[in-house]
Amino acid sequence: MPKNIVVDTSCLVVLEKIDALDVLQKLYEKVFITDTIAEEFGSPLPEWIQKKEIENKKYQRLLQTSVDPGEASAIALVLEIGGLLIVDDIKARRIAEELSLDFTGTLGVLVEAKQNGHLNSFKEVLKRVKRTNFYLSEELERNLLNRVRE
Repeated sequence: MPKNIVVDTSCLVVLEKIDALDVLQKLYEKVFITDTIAEEFGSPLPEWIQKKEIENKKYQRLLQTSVDPGEASAIALVLEIGGLLIVDDIKARRIAEELSLDFTGTLGVLVEAKQNGHLNSFKEVLKRVKRTNFYLSEELERNLLNRVRE
């Protein structure tokens, strides 16, 4: 498991809406965000989420030509400190793939939480996710439920 985890805003928002923000703390040693992500999130954050500023802003500025400022800052931070990027936006995921970064999304975090015994019912968690504005196709839902054997 990577030591550093950099989380984008969308993951924080969805996990907060489904009352599962604490799974990040249960799964990962260090969870980082940037000031940009903290501003986008807009709510107070738990103490265990650490803000870290990007030292070399040129990557962030370059990435902002393709993705929003939060995603750009998350990718730039992972480029600086290494670790796992948690991002949901398809453009940001494509960039992460092109840069050979390790990444997952909110649903990947929830799968890991279920596999590590931090969630009782993955099916119930997916129901709560679907009540948010997070898009989840029926095919993806079936695949995820099969993956966690529910």
